[in-house]
Amino acid sequence: MKSPSLNAQKSEILPYSLEVSEEAGVRNLHFGSEWIQGSMRIRRPFALELAYTREMMACLLLRPEKDWPQRVLLIGLGAGSLAKYIYLHLPQSRITAVEIDARIPPLALQQFSLPEDPRRLKIVIADAADYIKQSGRKFDAIFADGYGPKGPVDMLDTSEFYTACRKRLTSQGLLISNLLSRSRGYAASAERIHEAFEQRSLVFPSLDSGNAIAFAAFGEAVDVTLAEMRAQALELKQQSGLDLRPTITRLQLVQPLPQGRLRF
Repeated sequence: MKSPSLNAQKSEILPYSLEVSEEAGVRNLHFGSEWIQGSMRIRRPFALELAYTREMMACLLLRPEKDWPQRVLLIGLGAGSLAKYIYLHLPQSRITAVEIDARIPPLALQQFSLPEDPRRLKIVIADAADYIKQSGRKFDAIFADGYGPKGPVDMLDTSEFYTACRKRLTSQGLLISNLLSRSRGYAASAERIHEAFEQRSLVFPSLDSGNAIAFAAFGEAVDVTLAEMRAQALELKQQSGLDLRPTITRLQLVQPLPQGRLRF
């Protein structure tokens, strides 16, 4: 089996073990603990098994244009769930995944069906905070999901980092960030994003898992009606099996939507 094509800037092997477990047809990735870092249903390797990864793809409701996103940055590769979904279902997208641990891409390739296609999926072994600050590239979507064995990586949850993300976005760019609503620093993390994006962010309601996904816009405003979101959700369900209709329902329960419109 081939190794994935890597663009190495700063290679690190972090001081914890990588472990793979299986239960009830689901394969899980662990970083030296029982905490699940990524999952794959073996019979449906390109489906989004974990609820928070499905919620992160709600960005497609906010930018329903058919050609969006074209350039995607993933901060943290893990089991490759987001990379695989985008690769299969958004053929217009070119994906860059930044991962600090050099052990993870080969594991994702061998155990979690990560595609090997450097034309559409480039893996960069680097510190994501450094990459964001130093890279001159811009992206339509930045997915921030950088976690270690004990929770969020500190350097990926600072005002400086979120401001750097904003500067790396195109005029239609969105930051999509996975937060933990049950952590002590959750409110501060959400506020840092809100300030870095000049009050143009929104945190969706927390999931049962405790994950809460923040969306932040740069350039063109997010301006979609409930009808547009429902139509897009139905199309995604038909095309890829991703069902975001419950996300819309939950959002309606907690978020004021004047005149049936979401805008930020």
